[in-house]
Amino acid sequence: MKPILYDLCGANPEQRFSPYCWRTVYALAHKGIEVEVRPTPFTKIKDIAPDAGKTVPILVDGDRAICDSWAIATYLEDTYPDKPSLFGGDGGRAASRFVEGYIISLMPIFASLVVKDVHDVLAPEDQAYFRTTREERFGKTLEEVQAGRENRLGDLAKALKPLEIMLGNQPFIGGDAPLYGDYVIFAALQWGRVVSDIELLEAGTPVHAWFERLLDMYDGLGRKVATGQAAAAA
Repeated sequence: MKPILYDLCGANPEQRFSPYCWRTVYALAHKGIEVEVRPTPFTKIKDIAPDAGKTVPILVDGDRAICDSWAIATYLEDTYPDKPSLFGGDGGRAASRFVEGYIISLMPIFASLVVKDVHDVLAPEDQAYFRTTREERFGKTLEEVQAGRENRLGDLAKALKPLEIMLGNQPFIGGDAPLYGDYVIFAALQWGRVVSDIELLEAGTPVHAWFERLLDMYDGLGRKVATGQAAAAA
């Protein structure tokens, strides 16, 4: 049997947007591991399995249920060493952990740009859950969090400057080919692309070109998902 990946979705099950799940989707593609994807809305995560985590991604491989994107990445690397490496060695594994910390520090910026759009692609029962939990987290309404977002695109560009400098010298964080660190940052940008019509990256920049290359990889994997606000009603 194929492993099963539980992947977060909106009202449209084809609109799968989680930045943490996209890391795993690309990690599996990198390893060449085919999975059965089961789109799962927020309020159904608790029904996956009694011992499963409270968040997705969750990968079920045989009798193992692995929760958390980093745990899944290390599981794939250690369990399938004969398949292409996600890290390129111990140093790359440690560097990927740094990249993960870097992008976690930027998640408030990303959230301020798309959090209301996330809400709007969800089914009604998930919208209620999402609004309550996120407004408690931010201490303000989703509308207030996202208001004036066009003025914060410059903040995102500044935060991604280290990536832009690197990509001016090489095509991927991993060098000539992507590694897990590429997927971690890609996934955060894909989050915005899937739920929102806002353009997070300026065309013609090294980061934009890198993002487009990753969208095209694995037979256009990143482009096949339903995107934008219109997709929620599909």
